[in-house]
Amino acid sequence: MIIVVMGVSGCGKSTVGADLAKHLHCDFQDADDFHPQANKDKMSNGIPLTDEDRWPWLRAIRDYMDKEKAAGHDVVFACSALKKVYRDLLNDKHDVHFVYLKGSEELISDRLAHRSSHFFNPKLLHSQFETLEEPTAEEGVFVVDIRNDPDTIVDIVKKEMTSWK
Repeated sequence: MIIVVMGVSGCGKSTVGADLAKHLHCDFQDADDFHPQANKDKMSNGIPLTDEDRWPWLRAIRDYMDKEKAAGHDVVFACSALKKVYRDLLNDKHDVHFVYLKGSEELISDRLAHRSSHFFNPKLLHSQFETLEEPTAEEGVFVVDIRNDPDTIVDIVKKEMTSWK
């Protein structure tokens, strides 16, 4: 099983994804680690990424997913997956389950103001919300409100997972 915990920067993807992977006894991957240094440099300098910046990054993630799936490994990813076309690329074989961590720009901005040691420039948050194409019911993406604490979110996702098998 491949699970992508998605949403804008600061919504809790890495925290929830790592906790979920721990509970599922599987690998966790942060999609940020797949970015080339040029992308990280742009974001740390407050320059939004373009689709052209994102396509190679997304393909590298999908290639990793394919390799892990072929090896029979379950993986939880933290990945923004902001646009439907990005989710379509990641889910091109229809074998990925998405969990959207949904929260207001105000709440996430407050969280980012208290976060350190990350290359993402908080000034880019608004551009992420502008880029975000919230998943529709037709996409089958599970939506969780980030006003819940991470442990509660993991419990909610685990309960939802019983319908994914």
